[in-house]
Amino acid sequence: MQEQYSPQQIEAAAQRYWDENKVFKAVADNTKEKYYCLSMFPYPSGRLHMGHVRNYTIGDVISRYQRMLGKNVMQPMGWDAFGMPAENAAIKNKTAPAKWTDENIAYMKGQLQKLGFGYDWDREIATCKPEYYKWEQWFFTQLVEKGLAYKKTSAVNWCPEDQTVLANEQVEDGGCWRCGTQVVRKHIPQWFIKITDYAEELLNDLDQLDGWPEKVKAMQRNWIGRSEGLEFSFGVEGKDERLSVYTTRPDTIMGVTYVAVAATHPLALEAAENNADLAAFVDESKNTSTTEADLATVEKKGMDTGFKAIHPVTGEAVPVFAANFVLMDYGSGAVMSVPAHDQRDFEFAEKYGLSVKQVIQPANDETIDLSAAAFTEKGILCNSGEFDGLEFAAAFDAISAFMTEKGIGERKVNYRLRDWGVSRQRYWGTPIPTINLADGSVVTTPHDQLPVELPTDVVMDGVNSPIKNNPEFSATTYNGQPAERETDTFDTFMESSWYFARYCCPDSDDAMLTEEANYWLPVDQYIGGVEHAILHLLYARFFHKLLRDAGLVTSDEPFKRLLTQGMVNKDGTKMSKSKGNTVDPQEMIERYGADTVRLFIMFTAPPEQSLEWNDAGVDGASRFLRRLWALAYRHNNAGTPGKLDVEALNGDQKALRRKTHETISKVSDDIERRQTFNTAIAAVMELCNEVSKFEDQSELGLAVEREALEAATLLLAPIVPHISHQLWSELGYEGNVVDAGWPSVDEAALVKDELTIVVQVLGKKRAEITVSANADSKDVEAQALANPNVQKFIDGKTVRKVIVVPGRLVNIVAN
Repeated sequence: MQEQYSPQQIEAAAQRYWDENKVFKAVADNTKEKYYCLSMFPYPSGRLHMGHVRNYTIGDVISRYQRMLGKNVMQPMGWDAFGMPAENAAIKNKTAPAKWTDENIAYMKGQLQKLGFGYDWDREIATCKPEYYKWEQWFFTQLVEKGLAYKKTSAVNWCPEDQTVLANEQVEDGGCWRCGTQVVRKHIPQWFIKITDYAEELLNDLDQLDGWPEKVKAMQRNWIGRSEGLEFSFGVEGKDERLSVYTTRPDTIMGVTYVAVAATHPLALEAAENNADLAAFVDESKNTSTTEADLATVEKKGMDTGFKAIHPVTGEAVPVFAANFVLMDYGSGAVMSVPAHDQRDFEFAEKYGLSVKQVIQPANDETIDLSAAAFTEKGILCNSGEFDGLEFAAAFDAISAFMTEKGIGERKVNYRLRDWGVSRQRYWGTPIPTINLADGSVVTTPHDQLPVELPTDVVMDGVNSPIKNNPEFSATTYNGQPAERETDTFDTFMESSWYFARYCCPDSDDAMLTEEANYWLPVDQYIGGVEHAILHLLYARFFHKLLRDAGLVTSDEPFKRLLTQGMVNKDGTKMSKSKGNTVDPQEMIERYGADTVRLFIMFTAPPEQSLEWNDAGVDGASRFLRRLWALAYRHNNAGTPGKLDVEALNGDQKALRRKTHETISKVSDDIERRQTFNTAIAAVMELCNEVSKFEDQSELGLAVEREALEAATLLLAPIVPHISHQLWSELGYEGNVVDAGWPSVDEAALVKDELTIVVQVLGKKRAEITVSANADSKDVEAQALANPNVQKFIDGKTVRKVIVVPGRLVNIVAN
């Protein structure tokens, strides 16, 4: 064994061994318990950043630990390779997105390999490859045939900067989730997938996900937004058609003083035909953002359509206003308005001089002032005719029954969730496999013509897609007649919504998924950022259910356990190129070695918390690994250990062995149950401190020390795999440390022969005594009273009481 720790030499040798022996190749084996560990795959942006390194280190630690428990572990890696950043980089660098992406993948793969991650590279996928997206196209055609995907012209969120549509989930505070540009509203034909058909199941199945953070589940529950309410209709003067609305507050119906409809509602459009001002308002409202954030903050504007709605209970006629805060695509495009009990309705009524009618009063009979704001709490009905005096639940039941009996309403469950718009107008994505026919109809691309390949030999002209207005791509035939391919591409979240399943059978040419998918799925541990709670994680859950219902998988959920790691900060600020505070992982690896980087990342903070980058901390991690190496070197040069005879151990030998097994117990619990890797590492560091102070070089002493170093090596193997791989060999063991098995606790070693007991006099610590572990209370009491320091504090006093807490302390009461 060489005296000096040389990380570059050790890490290169370990990685060569893993590669040559295909140590991490995963093969389905029904005789073994499987464990599928997956970290969210990266976008191939060019270089890894420390956020990547943290994410993948956590995943690798868990994977290696589970393998040491004897499980059949799969840990794959691939590339989320489509998307606008590649286009933007190609425009900037005057190259094609495919070339830029392939080069980045090659470079980043090398970086991942240098960090020693135990990936099965035979399962590598890149979502931009036709052999991957062919099956996504095929599956989409199945969804169209089943009626689960459809095309319609709708109002959409449009990013002027990126020149593409955004799903509602991709709009953050009114801006594009990628570039931050404020979105605008456009009406264009779009493909949608019916995620709303699965709203109830997506909501209910969150209760199955015990291994998910409550924060993430709460975010999804809020986004799905289940509500129970009443759907009913108003009559309209002069019209046969009724005006349908939905409300979660049927108790306030008697306070309706106007009805608001979307500017593009048929009533508003009809009224605008003979009203130039209203027509102008309709045109202006078409540009209003469709996002909830914008609708909440936009200045509320409206115009009287001249139509009157007939209140279904009172028969009173109330005005119908076209309003910019109502969207035609949400529900019926109409809402009942109760200014006294809804703040938005109140502000609108104040602006346009509409009446405010109180129909709810506080349960405590407190007087409310409706001159300044609406009273939005639930209470007791008043000014509501036959419903007066009812509280919320009773009013809900009574008014719903009234509407049902009259045949103009019914209870209904609604969801905030809207169907997933998957069409995008940019180039670098999966072509949507549909064909537009001359008669205006749309058909799916025949299966034998898939994949519809995206041309990769292109020249980027700004953000304009090179496949639009390009007959070489779009021109095709259908049943012998000229036709045009769809030139929109899929939202890239389509690719990331099923990649975890394709890892199970990446080479399948004949099917999207094979039976092997049901061996590996669901993913046992998923690791990634909390920022994906609504976007990727909700879409992936939905897509998995689509796969299940198509008979391709049998599980209901894709991810059993979810770990959302915190950010990596420097000087209190998230690392980013724009802030100029990044740390290059490559530089750190070259300077310290991959194990030091991995150890620092896992030791500095619990995984779910932010990690503060600290150069001194990296130095500290490096010093610990050098000290660990030095301990093994000292041990190997001290002689040959004898047989570990636990019956012959002396006190110091028992103490070190007890520390060894206490450490095994704690580290096992910290990694498996608590996932607090930092405290696990701290425990091993404490063990190494005890080894460094242990100077017994007898054969039995060396046997105890050998057991401690063996345990430290095994416990650290998932975290610092390269040095552990080498130390395992240096300690005289054959084979790969990751296959050595996780160390087990010898419960007998944890039993203490002696205990240290604190002695208090009148509640203040005055001494510590060492007693036999099986000493009875009288013996402990006698030894405590005999202690010289205790004698000093009770001298001349009468001992009134001695309280013995077994194994912990003695408290003497004297005066």
